Amino acid sequence: MTNMNTVALHRPTAAIKPPENATWPLADVLALFDLPFTELMHRASTAHRLNFPDGDVELATLLSIKTGGCEEDCGYCPQAARYDTGVEAKKLLDIDTVLDAARAAKASGATRFCMGAAWRSPKERDMDKVETMVREVKALGMETCATLGMLEAGQAEQLKRAGLDYYNHNIDTAPDFYNNVISTREYQDRLDTLGRVREAGLKVCCGGIVGMGETREQRAGLIAQLANLNPYPESVPVNHLVQVAGTPLHGMDKLDPIEFVRTIAVARITMPQARVRLSAGRREMGEAVQAMCFMAGANSIFYGDKLLTTENPEADDDRVLLEKLGLKTRAATLESAPKEACSC
Repeated sequence: MTNMNTVALHRPTAAIKPPENATWPLADVLALFDLPFTELMHRASTAHRLNFPDGDVELATLLSIKTGGCEEDCGYCPQAARYDTGVEAKKLLDIDTVLDAARAAKASGATRFCMGAAWRSPKERDMDKVETMVREVKALGMETCATLGMLEAGQAEQLKRAGLDYYNHNIDTAPDFYNNVISTREYQDRLDTLGRVREAGLKVCCGGIVGMGETREQRAGLIAQLANLNPYPESVPVNHLVQVAGTPLHGMDKLDPIEFVRTIAVARITMPQARVRLSAGRREMGEAVQAMCFMAGANSIFYGDKLLTTENPEADDDRVLLEKLGLKTRAATLESAPKEACSC
């Protein structure tokens, strides 16, 4: 049965429309969703092969560097202080703990290390510590990503100077569904942060969550918003709602797995050069649905047993599945690439 707690968060949403010259008008994105499944999969697989001929899968590891106690009211999030979910607020991790996790991730094959903090926005007193983490993880030879909430003027530039490669800031859902889920942060606030990230020269990691009670048209609206960002994100995490007891979205009717696969396929077609990442919710999908997602163009996964505070498939299980499917990891592809001859 659908959880009616979502209604408590509803407020009128100001219209946020794609630009008139949008590459992907909403009607065109919705038409992709409505294609026969086999035709949609064919188009998505073709786009994937054309843009990623190696067919490799990127492994990224996400570490919660500051857990719980968040002042926001995101209806899906167990880290919100106002919800009784059993997640305890913790202080920012020390640099040694972060580096130990990064080294372990690299040893397991991850090429990107993402650091997430449950903040509305980082305070200046925390920025120095985060910058140190970024510099030290970067020195290990890994790509770096951070998700710290909304960024104020100048903070994206600070992270760029520290060596950050990607900044994650999801738009979560379509504009016309957004206020059913969140009331403490406006949709435009998210777009403003993405603009600051781009202006600083950082790469963008931005996606959303499906299965929160939205319609297919609203899922199409999410993809249209992402695809019409100029340029569209380099990384697009697609999350399947993980229902956590104590959050307003716990008890929602679950999204049909085929609809999730359709969302991956449409993301691949509309953002052909992006890394489309299978993110939260993989643990509940099973191997067959994950395999269809890879066929639909997913080519990145979060790798490790935790995604901030929710369970993720064990790394060993991921390795077995990738081996079953005959999929190479990005790390393996990089290692096997021919080295350029020295011109000195």
